Amino acid sequence: MILVTGATGFLGRNLCEQLIGQGDEVRALVRRRQRPDGEYELDFLRNLGVDLAWGDVRDAESVCQAIRGCEHVIHAAALFRMWGPYREFYLTNVQGTLNVLRAACQAEVQRFVHISTVAVIGRPLSGQVIDEDYPCAPHDAYQRTKLEAERLVLSFHAQYGLPAIVVRPGALYGPWGHYAFNRLFFEDFLRGWRVQVHGGRRITFPAYVKDVAWGIALALRRGRVGQIYNVSGESLSHREINTIVSRLSGKGNWCINAPTWLMLAFAGVLEGIAFFTRREPWYPLNLASYVFYDWQVSSEKAQRELGFRARSFEEGTRETLDWYRAIGLM
Repeated sequence: MILVTGATGFLGRNLCEQLIGQGDEVRALVRRRQRPDGEYELDFLRNLGVDLAWGDVRDAESVCQAIRGCEHVIHAAALFRMWGPYREFYLTNVQGTLNVLRAACQAEVQRFVHISTVAVIGRPLSGQVIDEDYPCAPHDAYQRTKLEAERLVLSFHAQYGLPAIVVRPGALYGPWGHYAFNRLFFEDFLRGWRVQVHGGRRITFPAYVKDVAWGIALALRRGRVGQIYNVSGESLSHREINTIVSRLSGKGNWCINAPTWLMLAFAGVLEGIAFFTRREPWYPLNLASYVFYDWQVSSEKAQRELGFRARSFEEGTRETLDWYRAIGLM
């Protein structure tokens, strides 16, 4: 039995589908009606045959109860936003991870796979390839707390012998996603918002969510404990991505080239409004770390040691657009 945390999230539901499809027994730690569409998400898991355990990674007792009888843990639960108070990120990403680690040690699980993110490196230096040894200098609350969680996992491996592995996905896109990469490169584009910076020449690091789910399943079985694995697709320029999405969606690929200062000023105004509304701005300033820098990510280690292979961005885009058609966005 595999315990999956974060099973109702974008990656989690694709991961559960991958695990069930390959014949694994899966239990998911889930909260009751966490969002208005929460029951739909729970029905999705029930229909897959996932065993549901009620709880929250921030509640240590519920984690201990959920992990009983499980040989493996895939810890995918995290708070991923571009904006918000540090404490919220800390409670889920750090304290929540600590709760899962302690329960895993107590249960003496055979494998523990922690889902981190390539973004823990912070802001990449121009011209450098981001592999697992790239120095980390996280910039925002999400990046800092994810790196702190990652270090907790590796410390539990070193101090207590927990057979732990860290997987760092790239920028997720694909079916059931509405945030970050999906929103910027698919939904905004499909709705007619065509703005790019630096002429579209910046490099980003798309990772098709179903490929990442497969990569995690490979890490569970083949990964070396105590190791970190990048799991991402081919890094591409914003212009290349816009061209592929445009061609496959049948929409024109024109874009307005906005100067950096204007986009930062616009984001600053939105952040000022968010101070009063307490709602995440459409373009938070932290987004700059991802769109104004070159993310040349290598997954060579996962390819060599796990047998991981990512599909082309064109293939992933075609499947993502098929999903958007199915839900009526196209």
